[in-house]
Amino acid sequence: MSAAARPLTVLWGRLTGRTGLIISGPLLSPDAKPLIQPVLAAAAVLLGSFIVGFDTRLFSIGLPDLRGAFELSFDQGAWLSTVATAPQIFIAPAVPWLAATFGVGRVLFWPSLAYALLCLIIPSAQGFEMLVVLHALRGLLLGVFIPATIMIIFRRLPISWWVPAIAIYCFRLAFSQSVGVALVGFYVEHLGWQWVYWQDVILAPLIGLLIRAGTPPARIDIGLLERADWGGMALLGTGWALIYIALDQGNRLDWLQSGLILTLLAAGAALVIGFFINEQLVANPWASHTVIASRNVLLAFLAILCFDVASISNSYLVPNFLVAVAGLRPEEIGRPLVLGTAVPLVLLMPVAVMAIRRFDARLSLLIGFAAFAVAGELGTTITHEWSPWTFLPILLIQSVGQAFTFLAAVVYILANSDPKLSTSVAAHVQVLRLGGAEMGLSLMATLLRQREQLHSYLLGLHVSASSGTVDGAVQGLAGSFSGAGGSSQLATARGIGTLAQLVAREANVLAYIDGFRVSYWAALAGLLVVAFMGAAPKGPLTPR
Repeated sequence: MSAAARPLTVLWGRLTGRTGLIISGPLLSPDAKPLIQPVLAAAAVLLGSFIVGFDTRLFSIGLPDLRGAFELSFDQGAWLSTVATAPQIFIAPAVPWLAATFGVGRVLFWPSLAYALLCLIIPSAQGFEMLVVLHALRGLLLGVFIPATIMIIFRRLPISWWVPAIAIYCFRLAFSQSVGVALVGFYVEHLGWQWVYWQDVILAPLIGLLIRAGTPPARIDIGLLERADWGGMALLGTGWALIYIALDQGNRLDWLQSGLILTLLAAGAALVIGFFINEQLVANPWASHTVIASRNVLLAFLAILCFDVASISNSYLVPNFLVAVAGLRPEEIGRPLVLGTAVPLVLLMPVAVMAIRRFDARLSLLIGFAAFAVAGELGTTITHEWSPWTFLPILLIQSVGQAFTFLAAVVYILANSDPKLSTSVAAHVQVLRLGGAEMGLSLMATLLRQREQLHSYLLGLHVSASSGTVDGAVQGLAGSFSGAGGSSQLATARGIGTLAQLVAREANVLAYIDGFRVSYWAALAGLLVVAFMGAAPKGPLTPR
């Protein structure tokens, strides 16, 4: 440990009384001075985190085009999406241990090259089975990058650099969600859908080069290898992966009406419970829950769950409304999302970093959740006439929430934890972030489907064949088809079909209003959680 870092860690241990180690090893490498190597290593993993954000977003937005290119059915496309993400959750909890044992260089260098090769050959793959195998391998390699990002930040950078580095890590999440829509539109419109994959043939090898230049040769930690908690890593990764598959497929298969979903949920829950039991029994627990078993940390995790639901208004509701209701393509909605969210984030993230360094992180949480609440309330006023640019005020307010909330929650968790246990805490943060986000998206998709069905039924009660108003509307709509040739009965049938489409459109609008209302209440719940948070103990991550 460097001379500058040792007093901070000792002081922290005296103040908090926490001295145990879950993953051994120095907080900073002995050659952290000069800082050129840690900076290159941080650049490598931060580039990896951007690749994860963009690839996940590009795949979800571009899935309809990919289904057409690969000639897949809707069900096959849905399973391909699940298979592309589940391995990320399976491997993510174990990456901090792998990096601590084998070295970050080994964990990142070869996977980055293998990832580039997979991205090169996937567009040429033939057959659904081959696509599933290749996307599963791609997801497994992709799952290495994000946990390695947190690992590099905590083990290679000085503590004074943690907040800006974590800010970049948090920034890529919202930035990729907004820019990804425009990028998919650009690729499909100008370069071809293959570039959804081929962009990483160029970017992924850069990660390998940077990580080689930024990390010195590391010896394998034989001690960690001998006392490895293989059972804990397998139980947590497999359990959360099964739960993710159930959540991702639950809306399509009607949840508890499906035996597959019931089995996946039960098996996943049993494995996660088995993980916590295992951590109590083994001599050297890999990620014991005791590292997060404090009131402030648990409340911060709850705040992240509230953020996951509140931020859905930005990542899911706005773009999906424009696709489902307005009938627009990604290339038509990308520019407003970039200007309304991505560009403000570039300006707001430095402000968020300065605010966290000078003021209590709880203040940033309050600002972020308040912004999400305002945006959610504005979202309840949408109509079918809203265009991408009409959402600009909502997007600008949401960008404030994206910039302040998640960053403040992560910093608050670290400020209430022992820095020597940061890699273990990071494993729990990553699992909760992935699991909470997927749970929020799955429940929101189910809510939209069920509320659309309910509103369609309620609106249909007012569309009666014996109503003079309905007859007049049908005749007016039929009149627009009468000049196109055909009988009057055909024109009337087309008029009735158009009226049914209008009812379905308004039912969709009402469902999305309900979705924004859920986002609003999640933001209020986040404000309530922050109200119960206590002050963090004095340390290197508390305000100056």
